[in-house]
Order: sequence, then structure tokens, then C-alpha cells
Amino acid sequence: MWIFPEFKRFHPLGNRITTAVATVLLLISCTPNKTVTESSQKAIASTPTTPSGAIAPTSDPVIAAAGDISCNAASGTAQHNNPRADTCQMRATSDLILNSQVTAVLPLGDEQYDNGALADFQQSYDLTWGRLNSIAHPVPGNHEYHTSGASGYFRYFGAIAGDPAKGYYSYDLVSWHLVALNSTCSAVGGCGANSPQVRWLKADLAAHPSQCTLAYWHQPRFSSGPHGSDRAYDAFWQALYAAGAEVVLNGHDHTYERFAPQAPGSRADAAHGIREFVVGTGGRSVYSFTSTQPNSEVRKTGIYGVLKLTLHPDSYDWEFSAIPGTPFTDSGHDSCH
Repeated sequence: MWIFPEFKRFHPLGNRITTAVATVLLLISCTPNKTVTESSQKAIASTPTTPSGAIAPTSDPVIAAAGDISCNAASGTAQHNNPRADTCQMRATSDLILNSQVTAVLPLGDEQYDNGALADFQQSYDLTWGRLNSIAHPVPGNHEYHTSGASGYFRYFGAIAGDPAKGYYSYDLVSWHLVALNSTCSAVGGCGANSPQVRWLKADLAAHPSQCTLAYWHQPRFSSGPHGSDRAYDAFWQALYAAGAEVVLNGHDHTYERFAPQAPGSRADAAHGIREFVVGTGGRSVYSFTSTQPNSEVRKTGIYGVLKLTLHPDSYDWEFSAIPGTPFTDSGHDSCH
């Protein structure tokens, strides 16, 4: 026996004593609570794992997204526990996600006003949406680049924000492929068809041809808000449409808007088009709509909230959740191409 080797060797009754002790220990270890043991074994056997050994999701993943989030530290910190009705609702929107069954959080740019300074991230964003950083996959907005090179954004988020020279990256959530793009074109060599980012995008999409695809960036290609539709991102849309992508998420206009599936150039395309959501409702402030764009199905202003999408193997559900006291929701279902 391995128990008390020195005791066995030097005590005259060592062999008998250690054998008795070992027998008692063996009996204890072999007679546990049967119900607990069987339940534990079933749980372990039924829990799928990734190749690295981490626990894999046991159901279809749910993502939550919104952009245009935190007031700066001077105006925002005081509002965290006593927010105004018209601005600085970043705590209320993050609360919608905090206690829900969400797999990933997609902050859609302009996470921190006004200049994306690291100190403001630490003193404002971090106290609210920062509580979700363990599952966050952010993209930068134009306000982050009001600090040179978006250095506050990249220092705050670290590796989860991707290469600071690029700010774009991709990843998988079970059967879906997600692509995070950088809409501050001047910082990454442009957003045209031959730009480094679009060349990377096309190669990335070609490497994932059979998956449902969702892309997101800050400034929208289509919007009925005051910033309007921006042709600067037409090459994004062209590449995603050619690859059969399903969904695009944006912020920038502080509104909620859902578009019907459409092809490049605003042409409705129910069979192959991409559905876009503008979700600039993360908490900073609200905008009004200007001129309604083609294929706009649902528009709502004056609200704060988050969009949640459940990603099924060959389809998706969406639901917009507003903060308490706001009687608005939008939900639906669609299939992958």
C-alpha cells in the first residue's frame, strides 16, 4: 500500500494498521451518495466540449447588440445610478443584457463619448457595459478615432478589439460566422473594393462558404436617420451580398430601424438580400428620422435598448428590447440563404 510508507516501515504493527486504514478509506470512497454520483456522471457525459476542452454552448447562441453607448465621464458617471430620461442610459441598456442568457455582446461603435479617451472608458463605459467585457466583440466608431489612432479604445479593450492597425476581425459562434469591420475608412487604408480591408473581407468570406453570416460595423450603408445612407460602405455590401450573408448590424444614427432584405443599390431582394438593423440605441442620446429610405420596414426613435438575435443553424430570430418604461418591441424570424 502507498499509505504511510514510513509508518509501515518503522512501526512494528505498521502493516496491520495501514491495511485497516486503507480498507476504511476504500469503503468510504466506494459508497458515495448514489443519486449525486449518477447525476454528475450523466451531466459530464452529456456536456459537449470544444477541441480545447472548454464547454461548448448547449443551445443556439444569443447575441445582443447596440451602439452609441456611454456619455463621457464628466456627464455620464453622475447618471449611472440616477439617469436622465433624455440621455446617458448606458446602465439601463447594459442591465437588459447583464442577467440574460446571452452568448456574445456586440458593441457597435461609439462605445465612449465624446473622444474615446481611455480615462472616459475607465470611468464611464467600464461601470456599465464594461460589466459585459468577458463576452464582448466590439467595433470602433468615429468617436473612438477622435483620440489619435483610437488608442483609448484599443488600450481599453485590448486583444478582443483585434489588431490596432486594423480594427477588423472575424470569429465563429457555433454554426454562424461573424465579421467585425472598421468603418473609419481613413484609418485603415480606405473601404473601397481594392482596399486592404475589403480584400481581407472577401478572402475571409470565401473561407467560410457554407456558414450563415452576420457582419457589423458602426456607420450604416442604409439609414433613414440624420446621417443617412452612406455609399462609402457599398464595397462591404457588395462583398457580403456576393457571399450570401444574412444580416448586417450598425449604429451611428441614434435610432432603431429594420430594413427588409436588399441587394446593393437599395433593390429589394427577399431571396438573396441582406437584412440590416440600425441599433444606435445604446444609451448616449436619441435622434429623429429625416427621409425614409427604400425597404425600411420598422422605424422607432426616442428609445434606448438592445437588439437580441438567436442564431439557429439555418435561421435566426430577432427581438428588440427597450429599457423599462418604453412600450416598444420588434421581433421576427428569417432563414439563412
